[in-house]
Amino acid sequence: MEFTQPSLENLAGKKVKNKYWQSKVVLVTGYEGFLGSHLTKQLLSLGSKVIGLDIKTLRKTTILDKADLAKITIIKGSVTNYLLLRKILAKYQPEVVFHLAAEATVGSCLNKPLKAFSSNIEGTWKLLEACRQNPNLKSVVLASSDKAYGTKDKLPYYESDSLQGSHPYDVSKSCADLIARTYFETYNLPVSIVRCGNIYGPGDFNFSRLVPDAVLATIIDRPFLIRSSGQFTRDYIYVDDIVRGYLTLAEKMPNSKLSGQAFNFGAGKPISVIKLVEAIYSLSKKNPNYKILSEAKDEIQNQYLSTKKVQKLLGWKARVPLNTGLKKTITWYQNRLGL
Repeated sequence: MEFTQPSLENLAGKKVKNKYWQSKVVLVTGYEGFLGSHLTKQLLSLGSKVIGLDIKTLRKTTILDKADLAKITIIKGSVTNYLLLRKILAKYQPEVVFHLAAEATVGSCLNKPLKAFSSNIEGTWKLLEACRQNPNLKSVVLASSDKAYGTKDKLPYYESDSLQGSHPYDVSKSCADLIARTYFETYNLPVSIVRCGNIYGPGDFNFSRLVPDAVLATIIDRPFLIRSSGQFTRDYIYVDDIVRGYLTLAEKMPNSKLSGQAFNFGAGKPISVIKLVEAIYSLSKKNPNYKILSEAKDEIQNQYLSTKKVQKLLGWKARVPLNTGLKKTITWYQNRLGL
């Protein structure tokens, strides 16, 4: 089944033409990843000229179809390759950069911290340094995470909270955030930071993540293994809402004082792992079949984000209810697997 990304007008709930992105040259690092592919597909639908950089290209597991890929200027490479980044920016002169390339899962970063720090921290400073040489840039949007805040006694997280990650993934995001701030404060680079909750939706082929793994378990009728106690809480946000947030932020940056700031994008409605898994089983019309392993370590137990700032400054808020998003996600995977 071919997945069709809704138009920006549909994502925003408005029937208004958006000409800002028409013919805009946009660099997306990590364009074939989960969020990157959704964002890239949306940019293409809006008429943007997308330069896609990824360490893995032309993947079989992507929502980008042949027609999409034919429109993208595809570059295979790492964001840790500074000379490559300089060449890309000098040649294509993008007006907007979305920096999504990263080691994106807690588990992979825990197992391979050097790789995580290289990709997430070194890759960030090298990209921003390359961007600093490009006066044509109007906005750089850096993908961070709620995990950059680390463990807090009082929730929700606010953008003014200190960054105090403790474990490899969390620390890599804390550091990348601070580096972005440095490039704004010192060099006036038009960069902003997005800290998201747990993103879910169609097209996530990383089955180490909870939602796609739980959905797959319901489809193939195997027990779902919960690594934690099941009581950890997270803020789950549908991918379409995040894409809309990224585009809104980048579009508003040139004519506002948003550069140098961080923005939380989340649903603001934390839910425990057990309740989320049970919701997936219920929406799949299957009896719950999971096992609690209580083996998770070096993970933050409770997280969720305040979105007051983005509502006030960007007019953004999550619009896809959890059950609606989960239904769409479940249906997509069922159709993808031919079930």
